[in-house]
Amino acid sequence: MSAESIALGLALTFSVLAAVASVLLRDVLNAIIAFAAFSFGIAIAWLFLAAPDVALTEAAVGAGITTVFFLVTIARTVRPGGERLTERIEWRSVAVVALFVGTLLATVRSLPAVGSADSPVATSRITEYYLQNAYPETGVENAVTAVLAAYRGFDTLGEATVVIAAGVAVLLVLRQEAYV
Repeated sequence: MSAESIALGLALTFSVLAAVASVLLRDVLNAIIAFAAFSFGIAIAWLFLAAPDVALTEAAVGAGITTVFFLVTIARTVRPGGERLTERIEWRSVAVVALFVGTLLATVRSLPAVGSADSPVATSRITEYYLQNAYPETGVENAVTAVLAAYRGFDTLGEATVVIAAGVAVLLVLRQEAYV
């Protein structure tokens, strides 16, 4: 096993543990912090999977902006003192989720190794087209950058717009909080 595979496994294990913690924790603030840790772990996993644009979006929106929205919601919400929420675990729901997770985990073995030259993506005609034509058609030396900036430019612009809009929304909420 390569060092990258081990690191990816650690990031995913951390994310699963943080997700479980966010569900099981009774204190809302701690659950939000665990949720932010989950999102951060997923962002790290995306980095190991060589998807820095997705990792940046996950870190900014998932770990950053969503966490701020949750924290502001808690700060603005008032609960009558002493009220306790009692929740029952629906075991049928747990069984359905466990079945779904088990099915997903069973499919992991069929995935090609990260970076494998035999993976369907590496051997596809589309990948071959991009590798052969990215520089002549776009003038960009890096094929990934050519795909993101030239071939998928509108999609990348849309992603950037969503991240910027979410950031502006957080700044507006925080600014409004300063005046309350």
